[in-house]
Amino acid sequence: MNQIRNLNQTLDKVVNCMMTLRNDGMQEKYPISLINIESWEWPQGVGIFGLYKCYEFSENKEILDFLTKWFDNCIKMGVPEKNINTTAPMLTLTYIYEITKNKVYKDLIEEWVDWIMSEDGLIRTGNDCFQHMITGDPNPDEILIDTLFMTLLFLGRAGTLLNRKDCIDEANYQILSHIKYLFDKDADLFYHGYNFKRKSNYGEVHWGRGNAWYTVGIIEYIEHTKIDEALKRYFLSIYKSQCEALLKHVDKDTGLWHTVIDDESSYIEISASAGFLCGIMSGVRNGILNKEQYGPHIEKALNNILKYIDENGGVLNVSYGTPIGENADFYKEIPCCLMTYGQALMIMLLQEALLHE
Repeated sequence: MNQIRNLNQTLDKVVNCMMTLRNDGMQEKYPISLINIESWEWPQGVGIFGLYKCYEFSENKEILDFLTKWFDNCIKMGVPEKNINTTAPMLTLTYIYEITKNKVYKDLIEEWVDWIMSEDGLIRTGNDCFQHMITGDPNPDEILIDTLFMTLLFLGRAGTLLNRKDCIDEANYQILSHIKYLFDKDADLFYHGYNFKRKSNYGEVHWGRGNAWYTVGIIEYIEHTKIDEALKRYFLSIYKSQCEALLKHVDKDTGLWHTVIDDESSYIEISASAGFLCGIMSGVRNGILNKEQYGPHIEKALNNILKYIDENGGVLNVSYGTPIGENADFYKEIPCCLMTYGQALMIMLLQEALLHE
């Protein structure tokens, strides 16, 4: 009983910190702040999805009011340019629309879907893959594993909501293609990106948070998108192989993961660790992963990851927004600060932990 109370109290702190998160002086290098909660960008998109998952679990009306106000303010101010990363908030909007039935929300969902699906909308690169275009940079010839969480969760979810099989088919094709070019079959982990012009995976780095987008994202995808059993089996076979590999690379002292998964000299990174742990725990709860195999690790990792939450609910050791690097040292030098996606992945983990109690 005390454990449940402690988890709930910690969850409340992390949620409150998320809803008031502001840049405390860090110099940012992108056109839109990746830290301030008011911004419409991918970190905030992941952040508000974490808040929605909290609402789904708790039915706390304050969270729903925050989310509807967040969308209303952003829409009033003017939504930024459409790209892979600015699509991230649209996932949460599909759920908020279902609750509120606000036609403005539905119109924006349909507009965004049409942009993704149109020939002159989202840029395509080799083999018709979604190019990882971001605010201020089209990233020519490039795909990233991040696209699964930032765009494809929305496209599959919107296809289910709007009864558009073409959207679900497209999302499935994109996930299959990203696995084809990014999954390292020798290591059973994902590379961060692939470039069609170079025909390479850049530095062939197994970056933590990039891998976590698949671990936690694919579970969300198969739960909330109407896909056939064969695809579900395939996506989960990759997930299970990845989880097996993750167990081989846990930090021996904490049971958590490094920002470069297979490089022990890189720092422990908590957004990745929370995503991995959440995805693994969900797999155990749903009978996808073996409880006897993963149970002891879950207990150790969960006990240690809570130590990375400060007294105000801030999630520590979270790396700032990270482009593709040419070597492991690049990832080791990314600074850490409080980020909305760090808060969100911790929220999702804490909720999963409560379901296990």
